[in-house]
Amino acid sequence: MQRLTGFASLLVLVAACGGEGATSRSGGPPDESASSGGSSTSSSSSSSGGGPAVGGGDAGSSGESPAAPKTVRFVAMGDTGTGSDAQIKVGNTIAALCKARGCDFVQLLGDNLYNSGASSPDDPIFQTHFETPYAAVDLDFWVVLGNHDYGHDGLGTDFLKGQNEIAYTAKSKKWKLPSAYWHHVPPAGEGAVEVFGLDTNMAMFGQDSAQRTDVGAWIAASTAEWKIAVGHHPYKSNGPHGNAGRYDVKFGVVPPSPVNGKAVKSYLEDTICGKVDLYLSGHDHSRQWLNESCKGTELAVSGAGAKATSLGGGNPSLFESLELGFLYIVIEGKKLTAEFVDENGKTEFTHTTMKP
Repeated sequence: MQRLTGFASLLVLVAACGGEGATSRSGGPPDESASSGGSSTSSSSSSSGGGPAVGGGDAGSSGESPAAPKTVRFVAMGDTGTGSDAQIKVGNTIAALCKARGCDFVQLLGDNLYNSGASSPDDPIFQTHFETPYAAVDLDFWVVLGNHDYGHDGLGTDFLKGQNEIAYTAKSKKWKLPSAYWHHVPPAGEGAVEVFGLDTNMAMFGQDSAQRTDVGAWIAASTAEWKIAVGHHPYKSNGPHGNAGRYDVKFGVVPPSPVNGKAVKSYLEDTICGKVDLYLSGHDHSRQWLNESCKGTELAVSGAGAKATSLGGGNPSLFESLELGFLYIVIEGKKLTAEFVDENGKTEFTHTTMKP
């Protein structure tokens, strides 16, 4: 593509990341006035999430009790597709946790197949880097695409390659990637939560015009109590990739676009910030809960599903760790509880958000 001429020598900076129902189109602009709101508390306790159901309200003169709020439970993690023993161990820990406490689905946050995605929907890499490591997890895995899924050892510039992972949806019982970006209401969570899957790699290269329109319209139309966006690239991170707009700063020098993520920053600020309650990402191989938001949207990084890199950024955080593991989220009515769980099944951090 002509717009990428001159960036070939710069794009190599991106490769440091690891190397890291169905979509419907609806018109209309994003609702610029929408806001997530709510109050938060956090702790580092290892107590289990779930707790008592949050409900209430006057039962009325009939004496009937209010309906219990729907409960949705899911796991979120990224940067998983190594086919390594570490990935298998994390997968087995997820299986044990979900058997004990319940899960409705697993959310993958990109870089699903290292180092360069899949060569076709029949590529054996799907078996070695996904099906086998998660054989013990009998759940749907919802998927978003990362830079490694778009090929060239993480440069993310083979724009057709992501289609192979989309096509694999028809061949797997649990891989769910209906299109490069999508929105999803879990069967157990109608009215409770809607998840919006983003393609941040294409946003990075400015190929996001339709995506901006569609995702903005989906969010504006959603009536779910909780709106959660999931994508690969972080808005803010204390890992080596850092914050959008300043990705991969070396020796204090910010690379030029597109590799600095300036377009990702613009896309997230325009499309999801202040419009969803929570944004989950990967890309940096660590687990972080930031103590800063994006116009009220809380931010978490869960990119340690198979390997870890480093930490050391300057963003305030409530928790950060290089231990392998995942994020476990439980939604009950107006209460969202998020736990960072390590590869051995230990809950290291719990964060609760309550809505009025």
